[in-house]
Amino acid sequence: MKNIKKQKSLKMNAIMNSILTMSSFIFPVITFPYASRVLTPIGIGKVSFAISFISYFSMIAQLGIPTYGIRVCAQNRDNREELTQVVYELLFINMVTNVISYIGLFFAIYTIPRLQNDKLLYIIVACTIFLSSIGVEWLYKALEQYTYITVRSIIFKIVSLIALFLLVHTQNDYIIYGVITIFASSASNILNFLNIRKFIDLRKVANYNIKRHLKPVFVFFAMACATTIYTNLDTVMLGFMKTDADVGYYNAAVKIKNILVSIVTSLGAVLLPRTSYYVEHGKYGEFRKISSKTLQFVCFLAVPTMVYFGLFSKEGILLISGQSYQQAVLPMQILMPTVLFIGITNILGIQILVPLKKEKAVLLSEIVGAIVDVTLNLIFIPCYGVAGAAIGTLTAEFSVLIVQYTIVQRTIDNFSFCKGMSKYLFITIVSSGICFFIKLLELSVLLSLLASASIFGTCYCLGLLLCKDEIINEILVFLKIKRK
Repeated sequence: MKNIKKQKSLKMNAIMNSILTMSSFIFPVITFPYASRVLTPIGIGKVSFAISFISYFSMIAQLGIPTYGIRVCAQNRDNREELTQVVYELLFINMVTNVISYIGLFFAIYTIPRLQNDKLLYIIVACTIFLSSIGVEWLYKALEQYTYITVRSIIFKIVSLIALFLLVHTQNDYIIYGVITIFASSASNILNFLNIRKFIDLRKVANYNIKRHLKPVFVFFAMACATTIYTNLDTVMLGFMKTDADVGYYNAAVKIKNILVSIVTSLGAVLLPRTSYYVEHGKYGEFRKISSKTLQFVCFLAVPTMVYFGLFSKEGILLISGQSYQQAVLPMQILMPTVLFIGITNILGIQILVPLKKEKAVLLSEIVGAIVDVTLNLIFIPCYGVAGAAIGTLTAEFSVLIVQYTIVQRTIDNFSFCKGMSKYLFITIVSSGICFFIKLLELSVLLSLLASASIFGTCYCLGLLLCKDEIINEILVFLKIKRK
């Protein structure tokens, strides 16, 4: 009975995280087409560059706690007193690193010529550093409070959506757009801080044991450094080496890629607290089972997603961003395989290796990715611009996957890796061939996407049903149960 309840809880977490993911998909789909057309590539590029630049200082302030905090709080979630102690200690570390981060940031803003024209924008975006720290999102995820996280997030997204249409009307409103973007992503952290009393005791904690956290925190910090380098450096290097417009084109491609990645990784996001709990209590059988199943689910979603949106990338860019973003089509096509790569490494690294306390192995993979990304960006951005940045990111993500795959194979005997991959790829290719003729009909962008997606999705699902795929069968069984 206990296991059944836990499974139901995990399914509910997955459902709520899927709703959260859908809201994260719907919000940009509604807002970005409007913002990209009003602000043009230059305005979008300014905000995107600011967010990417500030992310490095946010990384310093967070110090790896967002991932480490989930693991350590999940391990102590049954002991309120110990959980309180851990949260206070991690918050103390965060406040110290916040001060260091802000000192470095304001020095950069007032000394780097590239940043002089938009100081107000950088200061506004910098608010995310403090808000992220007091939000203790890692505590809520560790306690699997996904219903709260989802409802809270949707409310703030709706408010932001209304504000966007009311306040952003010209290209010069890019600072207001920056404020709205930060509000949508970070303002809810204030509620997190006010709501924290439900889970920990608000009392003075004596004898802080900061030292016990430092070693793992710095390992996770090094991981965050490497990850931030190869996920944000392309945008930052484009901003310094090219123009705001180039950053805007690249951001249009990355925006769609990130939406697709969030959909593919929606289930994996709820697993770190659960897998950490299983490992801590020696339930390795359940750990292996849930990890293997999630990898299969990622392949089930990612393979058709990357192929379809690679095939219809032009239509996707035109619908989301508009005619002025034609230069974003090629980088989007180049970036599409990263949807699969990131989906797999999200499971291998964060959901498998981290609970097994193999974070140094994850760090190694991300260092390799960062080195590859920096090297290729230096080579390709000057020559190929936006496409060169996409090539660097694609190769970096593939490098991370190869390293993590090798380590997992050595760590877990006979681990089932991406079961059904060849089947998903074959059915995807057949489905793509069937819907490709839609591109020849010269339909409107919206109609072309609707028709092709319907045909593609139907063919893919029918192919899986004919092959008796276990994932599609489990989804159908689950939906039947819910209807009852």
